[in-house]
Amino acid sequence: MSKPQFVYVIYIASTPEKVFDALTSTEASRHYWHGNFVESDWRVGSPFALRLVRHEKDDIAGEVIEYDPPRRLSYSFRAQDNLDGGKASRVTFELEPQRDQVRLTMIHDQFEPGSEVLEKVSKGWPLVLSSLKSYVECGKVLHAPWYEDLPLAKKAVGAAQ
Repeated sequence: MSKPQFVYVIYIASTPEKVFDALTSTEASRHYWHGNFVESDWRVGSPFALRLVRHEKDDIAGEVIEYDPPRRLSYSFRAQDNLDGGKASRVTFELEPQRDQVRLTMIHDQFEPGSEVLEKVSKGWPLVLSSLKSYVECGKVLHAPWYEDLPLAKKAVGAAQ
């Protein structure tokens, strides 16, 4: 029996280079991740972190598994609060140029059956990736309803617009 996974495909009117840069840029990620941001030197084996604006939660940590700009990026993803017993899952981005757009496929996998993390990321990834699309195409980001009551997140998102 295969392990559960979350797969999301989105088309972005841009180049693979610009999309890949947004996925790996600390500054760009602050915008489309609603104040949260990615942090790494992006060398295979190096630490990866998603720094969370909500300080009552621990950051998401992992390590870079694959870095092949502008085609493929992968990192392990250990959720905060010891969800899933502290076991890491994996996030992989595949970028394919298609004329004047990019087909971005995000695969979040290696979950155990009944994973709490899978349930949470299945709600979060669509908004994050749609916000990434909007940011790359238009320079605007989407609002995250679960952050709207946080002044720091509002300030970070407002600065992006």
